[in-house]
Amino acid sequence: MPDGQVQSAGFVLELTPDWLIVRASENVRGFLGEYHQRVVGEPLANFTLAQPLHDLRNRLARQRGASGIARCYRVRLIDEPRYFDIAFQLLDGTIVLEGLPSPEEGIGEALGSISRLIDGLHSGDPKSMLEGAARRMRALTGFDRVTLTLSGEKVESSRSKTADLNVTGDLPAIVADARSETVSLFPRQSDDREIEHALLRSPTAEQLGQLRDADVRSVLTLPIVREGETIGSFRCDNRTVRAPSFELHAAAELFAQVLAMQLPG
Repeated sequence: MPDGQVQSAGFVLELTPDWLIVRASENVRGFLGEYHQRVVGEPLANFTLAQPLHDLRNRLARQRGASGIARCYRVRLIDEPRYFDIAFQLLDGTIVLEGLPSPEEGIGEALGSISRLIDGLHSGDPKSMLEGAARRMRALTGFDRVTLTLSGEKVESSRSKTADLNVTGDLPAIVADARSETVSLFPRQSDDREIEHALLRSPTAEQLGQLRDADVRSVLTLPIVREGETIGSFRCDNRTVRAPSFELHAAAELFAQVLAMQLPG
């Protein structure tokens, strides 16, 4: 991923532990109203409302000592009637904060549907369980196709027959639109280990070409992890653009975790 490329659907900031901005995606002005050159080197508090930033800092404080990504929804970061969904994680002393515009409606629906989808998941033989998990993931996400790969087995639930999708390497967790432009982080640098973990990091140029060749616009990728080991994955792909959602990703991630716990040993 050259120059810390990220997707233009949202913004990405790198922060110090005391929330000083050290890098910003070059599209940040479209979200926070300030150019990326202006925000770098300044406290995030200079560009956001006080109370939501206080809430985010408290949320991250509760996250310390735990792995994974913290998320907050419907956050009014700036003094405008705009709301953002925020995902942030602490990586080697750097806070990676990502923001997406909040959907106008449907907040809570994806997470609220998990218990219904989990019910009856562990029934029948192992192959039927995997086929049921793929169908449930497709119902949860609404994507055209879900491919579940686990320990060498692959099952698929698809709305209609579509071309095979073969992608080199690991895709980001969320691909908002394979045909959209990517943006760099400022200042640019060759070492972008933290951004490799960002939900909105960009696919490589090769991966974007492979997605376009397969007529795929949006993708969600969820690992299936058991006892710290990745044993499989869900890949959800769609032929039309799906607005990226941190809530939907969190719900799909939770479903993948529940499946991992229910798999036979």
